[in-house]
Amino acid sequence: MSLLLSLTLLLATTAATPAPTRPRARDIGVVVGSLPTGANNAITDVAGVRVGHTSVIRGDNVRTGVTVILPHGGNLFREKVPGAVFVGNGFGKLMGSTQIEELGEIESPIALTSTLNVPRVADALIDHMLALPGNEDVKSINVVVGETNDGRLNDIRGRHVGRDEVFAALKMQRRAR
Repeated sequence: MSLLLSLTLLLATTAATPAPTRPRARDIGVVVGSLPTGANNAITDVAGVRVGHTSVIRGDNVRTGVTVILPHGGNLFREKVPGAVFVGNGFGKLMGSTQIEELGEIESPIALTSTLNVPRVADALIDHMLALPGNEDVKSINVVVGETNDGRLNDIRGRHVGRDEVFAALKMQRRAR
């Protein structure tokens, strides 16, 4: 009986103890850049910036998604924003980077996805941009899509992100709260 009581107390105490939280880099003294952080320490703290995301989780082997970053809420093709590219290593793919390097401007949402989904996401962004009111005469558009290799977490060859997921991410875009 005392073993059962001890085990019950141990389980109750363990269940009531919150899991330790991992500190943020800034909390342990790692400071990136020279500007102060915003209220949420997030990209959406920048006025007008919106972010949308769609996760794709299926079964035991599909864990991927797409994130879209919109520098403002208007028509990016008609109201381009300044941009630049920094290459952290030579392995990543960044569709649309050449025009950014040449002209210094961004004319579409920026999307981030899995390596083999880059062309599928780019195609969906082109559809989105061409369909915007005011873009009926557009003959060329430079979409920006970056990638990360999620092959250890995901069935990367399945290419599970496409038009529906991109449009869902665009639809759910949010600003900081």
